[in-house]
Parts: sequence; structure tokens; C-alpha cells
Amino acid sequence: MTTITPEISDKRKQKYDKGKLQQRLRRLTGQAIADFGMISEGDKVMVCLSGGKDSYSMLELLTRLQEKAPINFELVAVHLDQKQPGYPPEVMRAFLESLNIDYHIIEQDTYSTVKRVVPEGKTMCGLCSRLRRGILYRFASDNGFNRIALGHHRDDIVETLFLNMFFGSRLKAMPPKLRSDDGEHVVIRPLAYCKESDILAYANVRNFPIIPCNLCGSQDQLQRAKIKRMLAAWEKESPGRVENIFRSICTVVPSHLADPNIFDFQALEKVS
Repeated sequence: MTTITPEISDKRKQKYDKGKLQQRLRRLTGQAIADFGMISEGDKVMVCLSGGKDSYSMLELLTRLQEKAPINFELVAVHLDQKQPGYPPEVMRAFLESLNIDYHIIEQDTYSTVKRVVPEGKTMCGLCSRLRRGILYRFASDNGFNRIALGHHRDDIVETLFLNMFFGSRLKAMPPKLRSDDGEHVVIRPLAYCKESDILAYANVRNFPIIPCNLCGSQDQLQRAKIKRMLAAWEKESPGRVENIFRSICTVVPSHLADPNIFDFQALEKVS
């Protein structure tokens, strides 16, 4: 009889856990794509790659799903080099070359613009994101992409809900799929059902070459960072709370809110 030592048992468990993690992320990504009609036959998808764990994971998951999908669609990775100090341009290029996929690297010095315009100590996220969005949207238009894939996940969506509630007085989150304000682009978020801790674990397993960013999202004083800490404390106190909040976003009952623009309260009549 073969005796399984604790060391071998642990290795098998780690391999099994990694397999389960990958399967879960693929299943949730595929489910989100199906639920919201994110990708259809013949679509040309621009996969925005920032160099962070989320976008790396999104690109790999989409690539794996493309291999088994019953429809044909095109994936092209697009990375924006914002010319921030210390940015290693060779890292992203070497990574994309190793994947043997179509890619483009856009070089645009938005870093200098943001640093020049935004006063010291103020958050840079707003201007940075507007500049980045404008560059990527223009590239998508010029190159015939009809889908723009972003790497936002479940936790990003929940954080945005609270940001809008606390600071915008609106019950509004981050949609898994939307049409841009100019009406020309359809933006999709394939990781909408995936939680950040799973994506972090997946990125560590895959050993992606993470490129640090000291612009958008990296400042401790950002309200989003405060919301993230609040949700982390809630999750520690009551595991599963963030998932329940996300599910509530997906299960809206307008008649039990208080917005007359989405539910006709005037039309209610007493039932005798």
C-alpha cells in the first residue's frame, strides 16, 4: 500500500486548489459574458491591459475562453504607456510577445500632463482616467474595435456603489456593460462576477509581471481606498457581506425604493 506523506498531500491539495480557482474564474467570466451579451459572433474586442493583476487575469481568461467558445471573435491586447517615471517598457512588450497574440502599445505622455495640471496633494484619478479613456476610445475607433474590455471586478462595482451613495447621493454602481457617452463604443467588464481576492490569488499563481502605477488608484487619500478599507472590515466581521451587497445590485425591486422616475407610485390603487 502506498503511503502519502504530508508533503505530497499538501502539494496535491495546492494543485487542486489552483485548478479549482482557475475553473471558478473561467466559469464566472463566461457566465458574465453570457448574462450581459458582452461578446457576439464576429466581435473585435480591444482588451485594455494596464499591467495590473486585474487586466492580466482578464486577458488570460478571455484567451482561454476564446479557445473553447462556440463563436468566433477577435482579441487584441492594447496597453497605454503613460511615460511615468520608473516604468519598464520592456516588461510589457516581452510579456505580450511571449503570448503570441495580437497587441498594440500606445505611447502617450499623460503623466506629465497630470502632474502639471493637478496641484500637489490633490487626487489625480479624475484627470488621469479622462485622458486615458479619451486615448483608448480614439484608438478603438481608428482601428475598428466594437468592444472595449476593462478589468474591473465585483469589488470595484461594490466600491463604486458606495462612492455614489456617499458622495453623489445616487444609487448607481459600475455596469458590466455600457455604451459610452458619445454612443460610439460598447464597454464590457468580463470580470464583473469575480471577486478581487480570487483574482489576486490567480495573478500570484500565474506570476504575472505586475507593473506598479503611481497615478490613478495609488493614492491613499482617495475616497475609493477608504471605501475599500470599510468593506474589508465588514467582510472580516461578517464573511460574505460583500457578495450579498453585489447580489442586491443584481436584484433590484424599484417598487421598494423611492424614485418616482423608475416606478409609477401615482398609478397605485387601493385593492378592495
